[in-house]
Amino acid sequence: MTTTDERASETRRAGGREWAGLAVLALPVLLLALDLNVLHLAAPMLAADLGADSTQLLWVLDIYGFMIAGFLVTMGTLGDRIGRRKLLLIGAAAFGAASVVAAYAPTTEALIAARALLGVAGATLMPSTLGLIGNLFTDPKQRSLAIGVWMMAFIGGSAVGPIVGGVMLEHFWWGSVFLLGVPVMALLLVSGPLLLPEYRNETAGRLDLVSAVLALATLLPVIYGIKELAKDGLTAVPLSALAVGLAFGALFARRQRRLDDPLVDLGLFRYRAFTAALTALLLCLVAMSGMLMLFVQFLQMVEDVSPLETGLWMLPGVAASIAVAVAAPMAARRFRPAAVIGVGLAVAAGGLLLFTQVDASGGLAVLVAGTVLMFLGTTPLTVLGTDLVVGSAPKERASSAASLSETAAELGAALSIAVVGSIVTAVYSGQMADAALGEAVPGEARDNLAAALTAAERLPADQAAGLLEAGRAAFTEALNAGALAAVAILAAALAITLAGLRRVPPIGR
Repeated sequence: MTTTDERASETRRAGGREWAGLAVLALPVLLLALDLNVLHLAAPMLAADLGADSTQLLWVLDIYGFMIAGFLVTMGTLGDRIGRRKLLLIGAAAFGAASVVAAYAPTTEALIAARALLGVAGATLMPSTLGLIGNLFTDPKQRSLAIGVWMMAFIGGSAVGPIVGGVMLEHFWWGSVFLLGVPVMALLLVSGPLLLPEYRNETAGRLDLVSAVLALATLLPVIYGIKELAKDGLTAVPLSALAVGLAFGALFARRQRRLDDPLVDLGLFRYRAFTAALTALLLCLVAMSGMLMLFVQFLQMVEDVSPLETGLWMLPGVAASIAVAVAAPMAARRFRPAAVIGVGLAVAAGGLLLFTQVDASGGLAVLVAGTVLMFLGTTPLTVLGTDLVVGSAPKERASSAASLSETAAELGAALSIAVVGSIVTAVYSGQMADAALGEAVPGEARDNLAAALTAAERLPADQAAGLLEAGRAAFTEALNAGALAAVAILAAALAITLAGLRRVPPIGR
């Protein structure tokens, strides 16, 4: 039986050292979020410098996310076994070294290999940081606020990535964007041993390598298949990849049930709050990621806004999200998390409904307002949902639970591009098929707006103007349709939240 003194020690309030440790843990999260976005700006420069073809460039951009998604589950469990701080510092050193290699890569193949190493190293950072937050902040109220701060770092990194990248690329070569990680990781390596506690599950057995391989064989084909479906539709290659991934997933789940010390404790899914929060987080990312992609594309291709200006137009939504990331845990002390999250999702749905009112003649103000509401409304779920996922798991499984949360986020982002992207492609193509464009317009211009913009540069002025007007109008219709789909997805997340979290009391009660 746990004594009163033991319970008090388990829930002691954090002091200055712990909050300083949180600042250290925010560093790799900020960097990872920044690194996810900044390379897209550098893609044209590195393609020209290294002579990368379109397929190689896709691998440069995608291999990082593939490796993170594939190794998250394994790394989360490995941290519980060998020590969360130890794995975090190993990952930081590897990330810094791989960043230097990527910055000075002489060939496209070397850059792809360096990006793969960055992904593997990055997979050690996210679950380790979340797991260590559980060690630093045992008081539920403080832990919830700490996760809000952690989420602020991720949101901030996502927002400043295009801005920082745009500034650096105006003054330096494409490899400079990778060097951003070196001083951050150096600071983590110096301050981590001083401010972060070590935690490992002393009763855990050895890492099951077969399970690790099965997890990789599950996630990589599934993520790849989803991404390819978004680009090529229902073709044999992505469908086969999905089938292979799901088959390995069945083998993985079967093995976990038989192991005394599994890589993923499937028993966590017996906790109603854990399953509901994880599922709602997945759906939230499905809705949000695709709409953010459309926001960026609309500003650049319809409103003709530069990448740097696009990043600046995201700042109002980011500022709102950062404020809510702090306010949501405080609100959840007075009201049930289901109520706080539910109100937020309703606000986000309202923002997405604004997206349906955007038109090609001048939709910037409406779009920015919708984005602000979307950020405002989804932040309570990302903060409180993550807290519920981590807090529902036993302490010795915290990093493993965190890795499942991050894996759900990766799957959600990939599914979003597939689902929302497929809707956008179908609506755009349908609208362009009905437009009277003439035989001089190439077929690919009828499939996506980027191709239409390129084709317009080679056409006579009157035909180019007609193509641009039709393409931008079709893309706007596609944006409206994608927003409606995202509203439906958020409605499903809301239903799951109200049903699965309704009995969860306010934080700290």
